[in-house]
Amino acid sequence: MKSLGLSVCLALVLPSISSVAEAGRGTADSTKEHIDPTRSFTFRAPSHWEVSSPSPNVLEAEGDAMVVRFLFHQGEQGFDSLHVSCMQNRLVDSLETDPHVDYEYDFLQAEAGPMRLLDSAFKTRYDEPVRGHKEWRQRNLTLVSPVGSLCVIAFCPAKLWKDKNKTVLNGVVSSVSTR
Repeated sequence: MKSLGLSVCLALVLPSISSVAEAGRGTADSTKEHIDPTRSFTFRAPSHWEVSSPSPNVLEAEGDAMVVRFLFHQGEQGFDSLHVSCMQNRLVDSLETDPHVDYEYDFLQAEAGPMRLLDSAFKTRYDEPVRGHKEWRQRNLTLVSPVGSLCVIAFCPAKLWKDKNKTVLNGVVSSVSTR
């Protein structure tokens, strides 16, 4: 797969995201590049964030009360169905959440060469506090190409969704680059 930053695709979907992504990237001293175990994609996160792999196809970056989860599958997956499946991904079992979600936007679409992208953002409410918060903003980006399919799921407590955290979280999400 030709190296192409996800921010290029995002710029097609959300024109204002490019400047947010640039602001969130920071300097080499404040961010660190990470390569997933399959060596299929990279991303940058603040250097103090923890990065772990809770299962073979899952990578998580966590810090400042925010979480970015990466789900990678070799080969092309069903575009819409993968996006819907990833949107159902939560911080805890979906049975512990309110089934009603408040959409900020849903199924924004872009293409860049052989890659296709879907983007959705919404608020979800958990029955019990998760990491100290009941209401979270969740953003799901699904990137599908013939080589691989990637879901990027960003979680932020709704009451912390302010300028600095928006910039940091959008910077992590927009720094994704396929290899």
